[in-house]
Amino acid sequence: MFPNANTLLGVVGLGLIGGSLSLDLQALGYKVHGLVSRQETIERAHERKLATEISTDPNILLDCDLIILAHPLKQLLEPPKKLLESLPLSSVITDVGSVKSPVLEKWQDLHPRFVASHPMAGRSESGIEAGVRGLFKSRPWIATPNHLTDPIALDCVRKIAESIGSHWLIADARAHDQAVALVSHMPLIISAALIKTMSEDVNPIVKSLARALASSGFADTSRIGGGDPHIGTGMAQCNTEALIHSIATYRQSLERLEELISTANWAELHKELEHTQKLRPEFL
Repeated sequence: MFPNANTLLGVVGLGLIGGSLSLDLQALGYKVHGLVSRQETIERAHERKLATEISTDPNILLDCDLIILAHPLKQLLEPPKKLLESLPLSSVITDVGSVKSPVLEKWQDLHPRFVASHPMAGRSESGIEAGVRGLFKSRPWIATPNHLTDPIALDCVRKIAESIGSHWLIADARAHDQAVALVSHMPLIISAALIKTMSEDVNPIVKSLARALASSGFADTSRIGGGDPHIGTGMAQCNTEALIHSIATYRQSLERLEELISTANWAELHKELEHTQKLRPEFL
């Protein structure tokens, strides 16, 4: 039953997500062909054992049974002709993009066995050095099929996801994009705004002291704001409507808390913080 030990996998892009996926899949015994965009990254990718075979030539994918597109959203939405020509029609193709509606719309006409999916895991690191084992264990991997999605291809992606310990979910593409705007894309923008606020304090003494005092709390809340700007910009470009709506809702919540503080309404502020304390475990 596909996928099995003889299944040849392909990964396009060996950065954080693609590299981590390839490491996990190789640990399960799969052979993985990796496609990278720059010749100079091949040697280091080999040193890190990010794939069984690695090349800049898309033809390395020609014999692959299942191919994971792990390159940035821009390239995913504007795939090179040579890449498309190297994807066998019999192969299962999936992606890891964090926005699903435009990806599904684009790829459902490009390949008959395409499955739109999104493994939700990450770190602030990026590039060829970022991939690690175990990144997806106990993390959601969500697929957003529609009526054109091949059910057998969908099941193949599910098996791959579950084999590396991911929690498999299925949802509508639009609902996915609205949800990730709330839990992933908006927090990135908020985190970036926090870092920007810290850096722009006009009092140099306060700024210097704040940097010296910043500890685990600041590290936790600012982590994603310090990530790859190409990824953050791509998210915003491809999920603009949902992101703007989420930011507007967040602004209302922030203004409400600001009002309670400015009016010294400590009892009500305590209630709000008590409420959020109880809510937080639902999202973890």
